[in-house]
Amino acid sequence: MSIRTRYQYGSLRLRKRERGPDVWEFRYYETDSLGKRKRQSVILGDRGVLATETQARKATQALLLRLNEESPRAEVEAASFGALLDRYIEQELSERYSTRKSHLSNIRVHIRPRWGEHPVDKLKPMAMEQWLRDLPLAPKSKTHVRGIMHLVFKCAERWGIIELGKNPVSLVRVKNGSKRLKRPRVLDVDEFFELLKYLGEPYRTMVLVAQCLGLRVSEILGLQWGDFNFENHSVLVQRSVVGGRVDDVKTEYSRDDVPLDARLAEVLLQWRSASVFPRDEDWVFANPVTGRPYHQESLQKSQIKRAARLAKLGEDIGWHTFRHTYRSWLDETGAPMKVQQELMRHASIQTTMNVYGRAMTETKRQANSQVVGLVFGPNSQNSAASEASATLQ
Repeated sequence: MSIRTRYQYGSLRLRKRERGPDVWEFRYYETDSLGKRKRQSVILGDRGVLATETQARKATQALLLRLNEESPRAEVEAASFGALLDRYIEQELSERYSTRKSHLSNIRVHIRPRWGEHPVDKLKPMAMEQWLRDLPLAPKSKTHVRGIMHLVFKCAERWGIIELGKNPVSLVRVKNGSKRLKRPRVLDVDEFFELLKYLGEPYRTMVLVAQCLGLRVSEILGLQWGDFNFENHSVLVQRSVVGGRVDDVKTEYSRDDVPLDARLAEVLLQWRSASVFPRDEDWVFANPVTGRPYHQESLQKSQIKRAARLAKLGEDIGWHTFRHTYRSWLDETGAPMKVQQELMRHASIQTTMNVYGRAMTETKRQANSQVVGLVFGPNSQNSAASEASATLQ
């Protein structure tokens, strides 16, 4: 006969301190690797943060979810979605800085205020769908919020808090979820060189790297001189820098060697000879004061957008403009789609085609003219048009 695992609630007490406000202490039992139960305790916070016992008890819910993994599901479902979020943040949230920052922001600003107090088993698909529809966000941003909630519920499935296959967010739709409110800006060749006129070093070289290699700005800031193999004309993209923090690249497909054209290599070697940080372990684009990488947000504001205004190119140009332009220029040169995917370092060719796919206007016009030429025949534009007109009459 199996022994039923009982739900553990733990005990909560207000512990006096000689100095400072009293603190809430939570005591519970935890089973070690040998199967022995040991008494544990944790300080939840002081009375200044958790004013009432109810607030202190809510702060224990994420811990209780972990302690009661083997308890019957019916008892666990009473936990709030906020407790589920806390456990997700503690155990599952990505360690990559930019991803972590984005997820925490969406949880803090959008998800927790609306759903944090709701019991996990009371969140309904249509209510969540209506909430997403009303959020003052772009469709793509709503999709990101939905994705976080879906991920949190997937964790709840794995933890046994909800039944497998009962993720309510699976039924939630985001209308036009992949649709952008604005089409990404793509520069033509003349616009690109006009922009370069208003950029000094090292920003001019940074933009040349962005346009010649199609790298994300975080990857450009993450380059070190040791990543370059000037003899074999290649560069290894293996790290990123976001907000001054060194991190991994965005995906496993982003980590790759990319070709280094001899003309770009010459520009980079000239910059290296002028740089005060030329060693292999130095950052290629280091702040001369700190020796650390720049912050991309300040560079975009003080350099890219300033240069765009001076060049009279508008306000919609940023670092990612060069990545979109790189993909568009690959189309212009007739590069095969599979090659484009590998140069962009995308996991899916659909991303290359759908997110970054926008042929330049002149290329579209030329392609269309070639089709029209097949309709009317070579060297017979006027006569073919006359024949078509006569037929219609």
